[in-house]
Parts: sequence; C-alpha cells; structure tokens
Amino acid sequence: MTDLIFLGLFFAAIVIGWMLGRRSAPAVRLGGNYFSGQRPVRDIPADTVIDSLADELSSEGGTVGTRIALGIQLRRRGEVDGAVRIHQELVARESLPAGDLARARLELARDYVSAGLLDRAEELLLELLRDYPAQSQAGRRHLLEIYEIERDWRRAIEVARPLLPRKLALEGRSHEPGLQRGQRVAQRLAHYCCELAEEERLGPDLDASRKLLHEALSLDKRCVRASMLLGQVEYDDGHYLQAAKALRRVRAQDPDYLPETIGLLRKCYAALDDRKSPRDYLLECLAVRPTPALVAAVAEDMAAAEGDTAAREFLAAQLVEYPSLPGLSQLIGLQQGASQDTSRADLGLLRSLIQRLAATRPTYRCGHCGFAGKHLHWNCPGCKQWGSIKAIDGPGAL
Repeated sequence: MTDLIFLGLFFAAIVIGWMLGRRSAPAVRLGGNYFSGQRPVRDIPADTVIDSLADELSSEGGTVGTRIALGIQLRRRGEVDGAVRIHQELVARESLPAGDLARARLELARDYVSAGLLDRAEELLLELLRDYPAQSQAGRRHLLEIYEIERDWRRAIEVARPLLPRKLALEGRSHEPGLQRGQRVAQRLAHYCCELAEEERLGPDLDASRKLLHEALSLDKRCVRASMLLGQVEYDDGHYLQAAKALRRVRAQDPDYLPETIGLLRKCYAALDDRKSPRDYLLECLAVRPTPALVAAVAEDMAAAEGDTAAREFLAAQLVEYPSLPGLSQLIGLQQGASQDTSRADLGLLRSLIQRLAATRPTYRCGHCGFAGKHLHWNCPGCKQWGSIKAIDGPGAL
C-alpha cells in the first residue's frame, strides 16, 4: 500500500512539472501571426525571424503580410536586394487587394531609398500619393527623407506643408503631433526654410532670404537658427540695429545658443559705435544662463574696459562655479601677461598643453542621440533630428 502511495506521488510530480514547464515556455509567433505575436519581434534574433518566415513561405506559400515582413527583415539586415525582389513580386501581382498593394509599394520605396535608388523611390512614392490617399502621411514622410538627402529644400517644403494641421497653417502655431522620430512637422519645415534662406543669402536679393526666415519664425517661434540667420541677413544689408534685435531674440528662444550669437552681436554694436550695450547684455545673459562661453566673453570685455587685473579676478571667481579648459586657458593667458620672463614661459607651456587637451574634446553634442563633434550641425548626422545639437556645457565641457 505504501509503495502505491509513493508511486502515485511520483507520477503526480511528473505531471505537475510538465504542466509548469508548458506554462513558463515563451510563446513566440512568427509567420502568419507576425504582427500579433505575444513576444515583440524586435526582441527575437533577426536570423530566427527570417528563418521562421522563410519556412512559412516554403511550406504554405506565405501570406502577403508574411512576405512583406520578410522583406522588411532582410532590409534591416542589409540584404536590400532580397527585400527588393520580394516586394517587387508583390507589387507585380494584379490580384493583390488595394491595401496590400499600397503597403507593398511603400516598402519597395523604402528598399529603393536604402539602396540609394532615390529616383525610383521618389517616382513610386509620388504614385502612392496620387493613387492611395490613405498612405499620404507615410508617403510624404519618406519623400522628405529623399529630399533631405538630395538637399532639395523647395520640394521638401512643398511636401511637408500639407502635413501641418489646418489651424497651424492659418495661425502659425506649432503644437501639431510629431512626424517621425519625435520631430514636430513645423520644426522641420522651419529648418527647411532656413536651409533655403541660406542659399538665397548668397544671391543678390536679400529680401527672398529675409522672407523665408520670417516664414520659419511664423512656423516655429522658437527657431533659434532663423533668428541667427536673420541677424546675419540684416547685418549684411547694413541694418545693424535690426540685426542686433534678431540676435537678442535668441535669449528668449533658447539661452543655450547664446554663445553662438556673441561674435556677430559685437560686430553689430561696433558698427553702431556702441561699446557699452553688448557688455551690459552679456552680463544680463550671464545672470540668466551662466555658461563657460559667456564667462569667457564677459572676461574678454572686462579686460578691454577695466584691465587684465579685473578680468583675472572675475574669471578666477567664475571658474570655481563654471570650470572649463578654455576658461582656464584664458585665465593663464591673462596671468601670463603680468608674470616675469621665467614664469611667463612656464605659463605659456602650461597654456599650450591645456589648449591641446581642449582641442581633443568634442564641443557640441546632440541631446537626442548623443552624437558629439567639433562643429554645430543643425541636422544631426547621427539621428537626423533638426535643432538637437548644442554646445556642451558644465562638466562635459571640461
């Protein structure tokens, strides 16, 4: 009797273990259930996804969704030729439902963009906009990608404008939903206007550039780039007071960009024979948004107006709060001028070493993807966001 009890318990344990094992196993659905699986496909290795989809194609003929999914995975893995073949085969089917055909055309256009066949992609997307209005937003998004690559800003503006909400188009507000990668349509459109304005600024008619920049500001009132470019246009046209006004607008738009305006702002006030206003303005900016670059600019003005001693004392006090290698180099340069010959040589060597060290550090960083470099790019080379790169501030600037 005891043996029977133990035998029953043994078999019960086996059954319980088998049931628990089934319950804890991950349910991965691919193939026909590619878009409705319990586990996100992005969490599954690409080879596993592709093998499963390929097995379904060979065993069942494959659904349209499965074929599109396989093409997408091949494109993501860099096998663009395979993705093109799959999506071309779908587009060539005369019996394909309109929705599936539109989707296949869109993915084929994306394949062409990945392959660098921009003309083919553009032609396909324009046909998509004409024949399938439901795919308008996706089609325009990928057309913008093409026109950004080709730097065709007029066509980019033409394609982006219908994506603006009606109220925004009428009233110039910028609260519409994002288009892609979290970027607002109006923000991107404002930068397209700035790109075109830069081209027009090189021509004989500055009014065309000025008009585009005012349009950019009506689309995105916080567009720092438009204000900075407008300051340059007004300066080039001899309107120094208007130029200074445009540049001073940056403080309210985004004070992180204040250091980018200092050089031209000084030139504007120099043309107006006004040495006091820029210094007062920089002191106001320093109180609002203290940065190493602003500290350096104020110290430079102070050295010119009050002498090196006052500038050294100011800079030494500020470096305690806002340390930076360029600021330290500037302080050593001021100290070098007041030192004896031997000390001057030592300080010169130290300053040279600091400058070399600072030269190896990135100056700007994208707040979206972290891309870092020595120059200010309005369109991030890493994530393609517009207006996301700023000067590195604080400890990162050391």
